[in-house]
Amino acid sequence: MIAALGVTLVGWALVANQQWFDRHFLPAFFVSRQMYSQIEMIGRAAALVLGLLLLFIARPFVGRLVARHAWMVFSTLAAIVLAFAASEVILSQLHAHAADEEPAGQEPRRRLDARLGWTFVPSRAANHVESGRQIEYAFDTHGYRVRNLSEPVDFERPSILFTGESMMVGEGLTWDESVPARVGAALGVQSANLAVSAYATDQAYLRLLTELPRFQHPLAVVTLFTPAIFDRNMDDDRPHLGPGLVWQPAVTRWRMLDILRLLVRYRKEETIDRGVAVTRDVFRATIALAHAHHATALIVVPQFGPEEPAERALRARILDDPDFPVVRVELDRTWRIPGDRHPDARAAQAIASAIVAQLEKEVDGVDRVDRTGGVEGTKR
Repeated sequence: MIAALGVTLVGWALVANQQWFDRHFLPAFFVSRQMYSQIEMIGRAAALVLGLLLLFIARPFVGRLVARHAWMVFSTLAAIVLAFAASEVILSQLHAHAADEEPAGQEPRRRLDARLGWTFVPSRAANHVESGRQIEYAFDTHGYRVRNLSEPVDFERPSILFTGESMMVGEGLTWDESVPARVGAALGVQSANLAVSAYATDQAYLRLLTELPRFQHPLAVVTLFTPAIFDRNMDDDRPHLGPGLVWQPAVTRWRMLDILRLLVRYRKEETIDRGVAVTRDVFRATIALAHAHHATALIVVPQFGPEEPAERALRARILDDPDFPVVRVELDRTWRIPGDRHPDARAAQAIASAIVAQLEKEVDGVDRVDRTGGVEGTKR
């Protein structure tokens, strides 16, 4: 057994080149490409060293140990198995799925949701210190981020809806610095921020599907996507959409396995192919839903620094469609919140400006909405 494990590790270290990693490990938002490559190379070197140690040192040593102290070896292995079993029991007492976990005291706070996985806690405002600044997060009765609790979203006013995850939420930014707030201020219309932290593309669509019918005058639906967050689209430890956009409940696994999957983000090629297909279908459904409510649809794609080949290939597979209204925004790689990597105020301004320019082009000045809430002209 030890020899087989050693041979496997050595063999993997020899064949797992950069091309292999690019096929099975997707771009990550919180880890740079350079750091990712360094981690990969360290992993290969560690596997090679460990494999050689197992083959030439551990194997003969363990063989002699088993021959002389068989009961001790057996009891040690039994203790290891029982330790894993005890850990599994303890972990199972936490939230049902790994994706629901959040560090204690983190803002904005979330709550579990049977259909979406989680949403923000509604009717709540809290301050949080981020990068030395005091940031207020306020959410109205529907869980939309707003400037303050006294200014909830008004469903009767013409509105631009924003979906996505923490970048669209504006984590680490004040309300006025966030992308939705800047777009609303520039166009003089109400912005409705439906985004929820850590959402995948299918979760954002499911939330839009529920919330969009509430709005009497939706002008546009803006959703955010970047290859660096595509990996979460394939997580199934939460409610998710499968092929054909069929809703599926969270897959239940051993919690120890969930932790391993969280640490090692290996993906089979067929899993990635399925994720690409479902994501494309989600975007088609999002666009169709917006148009069914007489609203324009936009997919905004921020890119920090030069686009890596793996990111370019993934973006092309998902978004290269003449019917997809894509707005790419190239950002300086340094325009991130220190120690956080979310877009800073400069990046949010650049993203908002690109959205404003496209909306003015697409809907003729967003239907020339006046400041009193009336709509002139015909919406597209």
